[in-house]
Amino acid sequence: MSPQNASFISVGSGDARRKIACRQLQGRGPCIVWLGGFKSDMQSTKALALEDWARAEGRAFLRFDYSGHGESESAMPGERFIDGTISRWLEDALAMFELTTQPLLLVGSSMGGWISLLAARDLAAKGQSKKLAGMVLIAPAVDFTEALMWPQFSPEIRAKIENEGVWYRETPYSSDPMPITRALIEDGRKNLLFGAPILPGCPVHIVQGQQDPDVPWPHAVTLMEHLPASAATLTLIKDGDHRLSRQQDIALLIRCLAEMAEAV
Repeated sequence: MSPQNASFISVGSGDARRKIACRQLQGRGPCIVWLGGFKSDMQSTKALALEDWARAEGRAFLRFDYSGHGESESAMPGERFIDGTISRWLEDALAMFELTTQPLLLVGSSMGGWISLLAARDLAAKGQSKKLAGMVLIAPAVDFTEALMWPQFSPEIRAKIENEGVWYRETPYSSDPMPITRALIEDGRKNLLFGAPILPGCPVHIVQGQQDPDVPWPHAVTLMEHLPASAATLTLIKDGDHRLSRQQDIALLIRCLAEMAEAV
């Protein structure tokens, strides 16, 4: 764990106002921004390894915890993961981007890949596409609530979510079951990207394990079909899992980041 103390940024207004924990390294741009996955946090193996690399290279780096995740959850009494939605976590990410004037190189892991592409759409709508220098997406779980979760749920599970508002799903990544809420599913439907061209306005490099049980590799191929041919690359790791946290996986991520950063 990094010895650096977290800073806290206020996001939202009224009853939705919350504090988001982040850690930032100053350095040469572009600023590399870590966007974690669903119920993950900024102390993950990959996030810390990339920060160590950025520090050694004198590069700017930013990592944060979405609301209801990690230190952001513990900083706010009553701030719960179960209350989170894609729109809420997207708002967290966009607020983080305001912490630097440097171009951004986003590293989106799993859900963070979906958030990264949604952020690109929002920045484009504001005429700020040039703020993004590139993206490296790790097993990007684009549209996962609708494309990867809902079709797999039995009629009984769907009914529980719709009628009771939440279903708790067992997960190999935690001893605590993961809440899947009606709010998460319904909000996810408002943020779907598949079905229309995705125009991030910057180069995108996808890194995907072919042994990933959570985001199957054909999902990454589907994403490639939605991206501009001139600025999208897909690297498949035949024995790679969902986390891609092995030494060789992290070395590949760093090579991808270094190449993209130098291109800027």
